[in-house]
Parts: sequence; C-alpha cells; structure tokens
Amino acid sequence: MTLPARPTRDEVARLCAELAAAPPGEVLCEVGALAPADLAAVDALARLKLAAGRRGHRIRFHGAGPDLRALLLLTGVDGTLGL
Repeated sequence: MTLPARPTRDEVARLCAELAAAPPGEVLCEVGALAPADLAAVDALARLKLAAGRRGHRIRFHGAGPDLRALLLLTGVDGTLGL
C-alpha cells in the first residue's frame, strides 16, 4: 500500500475499506511521499493503523522522512504508529 503526497479523506477511507476487506496479515505502507508533514498526514496514518488493527492486520509504515518523524514524535504517536 502506498500513500500519495496529500491523501484525501476519501483516499484514506478507501484504503481503510481495502484493509477491512482483506484477510488478516502483514501490511507494508509506504509513506515516503507524504508531504508536507502535517496533522493531516498524522491523521491518515492513525486512521490506517486503527483500521488495520480492527481487522487483525499488522501494519508497518516505511519511508517516513525526518519532518514526518519529528511531527510524530512531537504529537506523541511515534511509538503507537510503530515508526
């Protein structure tokens, strides 16, 4: 799964629905394109993490840049999201 630079709510909802429809397993989500690192990006990652957990998936986020990592640390969700 790959997140675009600025995922819309509809795109995030579609990805969450795909997670809900898939059998449980490991999911790798590429987040390197997310820019700028803002609260909308944090919201998208949190929604995907919740959707994955509800269905029994283990989701890993890959490729987060330094700005996104710093924002996740600042907001306190870095450990929750596994980045």
